Amino acid sequence: MSNRPSPIRLVFAPVRALFVSDASAGILLILVAIAAMLAANSALAEDYHHLFHGELFSADVFKLNTLHLWINDGLMAIFFFVVGLEVKREWIEGQLSDNDQRKMPVLAAAAGMIFPALVYLFFVNAEGAGELTRGWAIPAATDIAFAMGVLGLLGSRVPASLRLFLLTVAIVDDIGAVLVIALFYTANLKVMWLLAAAVVVGIMMVMNRARISAYTPFILMAVVLWFLVLNSGVHATIAGVVAALTIPMRGKDDDTMLEHLEHGLAPWSAYLIVPVFGFANAGVEIGNLGMEGIIAPLPLAIAAGLFFGKQVGILSAIYAADRLGFAPRPDGASWTEIWGVSILCGIGFTMSLFISGLAFVGNALLIEEAKIGILMGSFISAVVGYTILRMTTDHPDDQKSPYIDKEDL
Repeated sequence: MSNRPSPIRLVFAPVRALFVSDASAGILLILVAIAAMLAANSALAEDYHHLFHGELFSADVFKLNTLHLWINDGLMAIFFFVVGLEVKREWIEGQLSDNDQRKMPVLAAAAGMIFPALVYLFFVNAEGAGELTRGWAIPAATDIAFAMGVLGLLGSRVPASLRLFLLTVAIVDDIGAVLVIALFYTANLKVMWLLAAAVVVGIMMVMNRARISAYTPFILMAVVLWFLVLNSGVHATIAGVVAALTIPMRGKDDDTMLEHLEHGLAPWSAYLIVPVFGFANAGVEIGNLGMEGIIAPLPLAIAAGLFFGKQVGILSAIYAADRLGFAPRPDGASWTEIWGVSILCGIGFTMSLFISGLAFVGNALLIEEAKIGILMGSFISAVVGYTILRMTTDHPDDQKSPYIDKEDL
């Protein structure tokens, strides 16, 4: 009896792998982005726009008066809460808990944010800059789901050390993006609201010290914190990160409280919140922009920052750190493989779209052009990074399909 899989299984194995591997969340985002673009450029365009931007309440009655605002300022606070939980766990007990282990990811992530910003500013300054300089942070963010999704498509061909490296760099990248939002995209601070928010944070810290094991008090206080920050001038999603940092690692019974909460919320964030955000924000009406809009300075600057800036910054940081003995490169990875992963870091979607809305608030044309740049840069980074890794990775099991499990034979 032959142990070879049937032709049908060979044909459908890659499709099956999309939904049982690291690729699933990334593939879902790709489908969502395509759906948003189709909706925005079809007979449904008016309905698509009205769904997210039609007024729900009077702006004088409630601050969030459209579904788009509820998603970006409300639902995304949960996404940032999950990011905060992940960052805290990694920093205290994970891959970022050891100083030697965190050296390379922190350095690579920092360079991977600085270089794209410099490339972006170079392009926009060549065109006279102006308001466009506010978008410097758009190409600085890496989308974890997309990048890990592309690696998932490569199966076991990519060394485990590179997967871990990409994940830790993306986590540090998220920390940087949160700090950027808090420090550079905040205006008209309202001191009384901020003081009230600080009091709530203080209460949550006391609850942490008391090792309160119930989730409900923390969740209720987090909602209050979100409302206060929403009215303070600081972007409301920052409340999600701050609230997450107050969650105890362990409760009174020494149960892994933070980890349980993270594992419970992570699927909702990856498979519901982020896709909803993507669908609400990725739709661009190409007809309204025309070719001039697509090749305008802003989208080209963002695309160049994501594709060129990310790979140059991360690869040069790794090379310098390895050669100078500051931190070793990922184990068992060739320089070509590291280059491929550095390019994948140029996939920016969730955080890049989010920052573009903050950078050009009130300017619909620039926001639309920014979306084009994000999609172009991310698509090129994904295709080129995947191609390099697919053609250069040398795994002993190359002749065996990475999509076939032993139980399928």
